[in-house]
Amino acid sequence: MTETFERGKTIFFPGDPAERVYFLLKGAVKLSRVYEAGEEITVALLRENSVFGVLSLITGHKSDRFYHAVAFTSVELLSAPIDQVEQALRENAELSTLMLRGLSSRILQTEMMIETLAHRDMGSRLVSFLLILCRDFGIPTTEGIMVDLKLSHQAIAEAIGSTRVTVTRLLGDLRQDKMISIHKKRITVHNPVALSQQFT
Repeated sequence: MTETFERGKTIFFPGDPAERVYFLLKGAVKLSRVYEAGEEITVALLRENSVFGVLSLITGHKSDRFYHAVAFTSVELLSAPIDQVEQALRENAELSTLMLRGLSSRILQTEMMIETLAHRDMGSRLVSFLLILCRDFGIPTTEGIMVDLKLSHQAIAEAIGSTRVTVTRLLGDLRQDKMISIHKKRITVHNPVALSQQFT
């Protein structure tokens, strides 16, 4: 079954029954955890060809959703009942390998996001987040690495636990320092190595 979601729309909430597995065809999906105090922490930003909603497959028993999955951009998803996916994985070793690779990439990105959020100052958080975007959504151009996502300042703020005003100011500083440029909401990082060195 193919489904589409506009930016900001919820795909599933924590506690929802985990009955389907999702394959991301177009766009980006944000996975986050919401804590009792109301704070929302982004644990992963998924790109095209990512698989998510697979916790029940890993644990081997039916469980509820652990994350809040939201369309970070407008997205197109392919979804399938979990029992059908289990059967396909049993019958196709290549599919199992692809799933394992996808999950390994997810784990790495989650670790990087946690590292990003460990920074106390927002400037370091933003830079760390931009470097993750370069790695996962970056396209090499003559100007540097262009992040192939249309990102509003509000969306970036939500991802790093900041405010739109702060993100706007920090992005302005990076533009002034000629570290980045922004065209039609797409960010280009001119030199990721120089950016990371300046803020480590």
